[in-house]
Amino acid sequence: MSPSPGARSPGGLGLGIHGEPGVSESELTTADDLARTLVDGLLAERPAEAGGNRVAVILNGLGATKYEELYVLWASVSTLLAEAGLEPVRPEVGELVTSLDMAGCSLTVTWLDEELERFWLTPVDTPAFRRGQVAPAGPAAAARDTPEPRAAAAPVEVPTASGAAPATSEAAVRALRAAHTLLHEQEEALGRLDAVAGDGDHGRGMCKGVDAALAAAGKAHAANAAPAALLAAAGDAWAAEAGGTSGALWGAALRALGSGLPADRAPEPAELAAGAQAALTAVTTLGKAEPGDKTMVDALAPFVTAFTRAVKGGEHPAGAFAAAAGEARKAAEATAGLRPKLGRARPLAERSVGTPDPGATSLAMVLNKAAETLATGGTRT
Repeated sequence: MSPSPGARSPGGLGLGIHGEPGVSESELTTADDLARTLVDGLLAERPAEAGGNRVAVILNGLGATKYEELYVLWASVSTLLAEAGLEPVRPEVGELVTSLDMAGCSLTVTWLDEELERFWLTPVDTPAFRRGQVAPAGPAAAARDTPEPRAAAAPVEVPTASGAAPATSEAAVRALRAAHTLLHEQEEALGRLDAVAGDGDHGRGMCKGVDAALAAAGKAHAANAAPAALLAAAGDAWAAEAGGTSGALWGAALRALGSGLPADRAPEPAELAAGAQAALTAVTTLGKAEPGDKTMVDALAPFVTAFTRAVKGGEHPAGAFAAAAGEARKAAEATAGLRPKLGRARPLAERSVGTPDPGATSLAMVLNKAAETLATGGTRT
């Protein structure tokens, strides 16, 4: 909630820590009213598996909220929690997770089981958070905590490409290079699209991911890595550097795409179709999204279906890829009419309607650019 509890100007409810717009705006009145809004909202989403009444509670200031205001608000929050039959365990009130100098607060409630409560009460001493007394590390503790020396891990053998497989690796690098150029050109546009109901960083995240993936793929190609190893390296780098959910999903998709590609010959059309299906399965398994949830799956699923159908019908993979990419573009545009069911845009579902999903849009862009690149690079792959 922002601005601070004592203000009388309009406040936004549900603002994200990364700058996502709020769910709604309203005039702020009293600490009691604000406390009821926060507590009732959280209790309405109580997990089904939460059986006990002991809870960890954090009332957090966002950077420019006076502690006196937080304590006044806590008095109201604690009363409402008690009325709901909940027992706060070692509650924390203070500025713990801030957003620059935002005036406002957030309330977190976690239902505890025996294990979680033990972790919650464990003493800690970090630059950002301290609680309790952590035992000093003396010589005995240092000796106890010193790990036994281990033998150096054996180097991982990376499969090398032979036969016609290097052409597949080369095609993957060319596609990533084209995606790199495209995403940097579209960074601001993707950011504006994401800012409608998210935090506006989708373009930046995609650029960071493709930068890392292209560098990793280029290094793997220079070492004559097999296509599967090259795409795995690219996917792992994308996931590590991009951050966020989309980075992890792109990383999993690239790794899965290459998993079944041969190291000693060009892939058969059926193997390419299987790789596309593996990428879709990896994304849906990791992200739990389905078609209609307004995510990248809404573009990826139609692409995989169209590509698989075309290659099974005997169409050349390059032509099948281009046609399927066109289906992905149309599907991405159609997400404008959907309400998001997952991700950061879900709380702002109404605001999102009328705007295409950023993840589906960027995926369709990359697929179409890859189709252009592969079509102009010959038909060896």
